[in-house]
Amino acid sequence: MGGFVDAALSFPTVLFTPMLVVVVGFWLVVVVGGADPDAGSEAGDTGPLDFAGLGGVPASISVSLLIAFAWFASLAGGEFHGPIPLWAVLIAAVAVAWVLTRLLVIPLRKMLPDGPDASRADFVGLTCIIRTGRVTDTFGQAEVHAPDGSSAIVQVRQAGADDLRAGSEALLYDFDPDGEFFWVVPTDIATRGH
Repeated sequence: MGGFVDAALSFPTVLFTPMLVVVVGFWLVVVVGGADPDAGSEAGDTGPLDFAGLGGVPASISVSLLIAFAWFASLAGGEFHGPIPLWAVLIAAVAVAWVLTRLLVIPLRKMLPDGPDASRADFVGLTCIIRTGRVTDTFGQAEVHAPDGSSAIVQVRQAGADDLRAGSEALLYDFDPDGEFFWVVPTDIATRGH
């Protein structure tokens, strides 16, 4: 065990050892629910990780992988460097870590969602088809189709006394988060009375 500790605390590995301890501590806190691995990651945010080809996933993942690979590469290189100077091992460890992290980030980008979470408020402004016999200020359902092709049955209400029956088309113009329903009006309301 003494050989491992000596190797972990010798140059160049000693530069990455404290960072690896912080990474392991961070992920332990994430596992117990004390931290969010996505914190600070904004959709469309470009930064140094994007410039280095490591963007597209939360920074905590890219940085953690980079540090872990650099630590392992410097540990192995420090033990088996032979005539190669240790400063060259440090540079090689960082290069190897970047390549390995880049190779892992590419498939991870495809597995992680790339936009904000879907919300019911995304339906506001879309048309729907009434699916209940009528819509009142306390009752009604409609089917709405999202731009991605999916459909949903949503609760709807109307403030007026329009004749909204099964099969008629309406416009979702507002969402009530407390009642969890949409306010609707007939789609032809703008052309009435002309």
